[in-house]
Amino acid sequence: MEFILLDYTTLRVIWWLLLGVLLIGFAVMDGFDLGVGALLPFVAKTDEERRLVINTVGPVWEGNQVWLVLGGGAIFAAWPPLYAVSFSGFYLAMFVILFALILRPVGFKYRSKMPSARWRNNWDWALFVGGFVPALIMGVAVGNVLLGVPFHFDDTQRIWYTGTFFGLLTPFALLAGLLSVAMVVSHGAAMLVIKTDGPVADRSARFGSIAALLTFVLFALGGVWVAMGLPGYAFTSQVVTDGPSNPLLKTVEITAAGGWMRNYTDMPATILAPVIGLLGALLSAVLLRKRRGGLAFLASGASIAGIIFTVGFAVFPFLLPSSSQPSSSLALWDTSSSHLTLWIMLLATVIFLPLIIAYTTWVYRVMKGKTTTAEMGENPNAY
Repeated sequence: MEFILLDYTTLRVIWWLLLGVLLIGFAVMDGFDLGVGALLPFVAKTDEERRLVINTVGPVWEGNQVWLVLGGGAIFAAWPPLYAVSFSGFYLAMFVILFALILRPVGFKYRSKMPSARWRNNWDWALFVGGFVPALIMGVAVGNVLLGVPFHFDDTQRIWYTGTFFGLLTPFALLAGLLSVAMVVSHGAAMLVIKTDGPVADRSARFGSIAALLTFVLFALGGVWVAMGLPGYAFTSQVVTDGPSNPLLKTVEITAAGGWMRNYTDMPATILAPVIGLLGALLSAVLLRKRRGGLAFLASGASIAGIIFTVGFAVFPFLLPSSSQPSSSLALWDTSSSHLTLWIMLLATVIFLPLIIAYTTWVYRVMKGKTTTAEMGENPNAY
């Protein structure tokens, strides 16, 4: 009995789009948490101000990490070879990210346990590391997707990663990492302008507008670098979009510089993604200067979405190119789970993703309003 209503090719494209949506959800929702952590030592000067900053994200940061779990789960279930290559090849980088993320809950819980200024200052810098480092390394990882990663499969499809952690830290990848930091810092600053008043909001608006301008400059510079200096990847064998998932059934070559711009020529509508990324960053900088936090938050969120989709459209249909053996590159058409698995997962997503969005919306509706020092004094659960 035929019960599968969508063909294999369509399901693969849907899950490629869903992966992008989940990554954007993480970057937008947990991104402002990371940005607030990175800004903490700079926008808050006194102990009271730093507690104020921490309590703007304290009630919601754990819920926001659901998007990280969803993104990782989607990669694991929908794109198993991608999960295997990235989480094994980038093992040390993943460990550094995990260590930095662990500092956040520990910092939130332990920072105010002792009145010592030195104790609290150390935890404030730990929260800075917990915000800055994950944003930096995740951006470096995206930069390496555009550069290609040194891995290959043998005849039995065992994965061999031949790179090193420090080999990932190339100039272009570091530029992508700094772009990621600037992006989440401007986003976090917009949230602080929404949730606070007085000197903290003033400093947040100033730092955030600078970060938004840096986002614009770094994104534009990265775009020029990709268009003028980076080679791309292209199939040299017939493209089979509904065949079995076996990365060794194709041949791929590295193209000349500017090869990643091919999709923007073939599909002109995709140019909207980088345009939104650039305009959103500029608009966010202007709105932060005017202390329009809510609109700045929307503008920076649109910029984040535009930047992520810019990368996705550029490398499509590749998910993770191989620089050492191009034919081992992981592509949309040869890396997915089975037809039935993608279909069942899509049904689960249609049911549960709206519930997550509805619950998140309700939480933010309940938590709306400014965070104040008076409120912290009255709330025994405040950090």
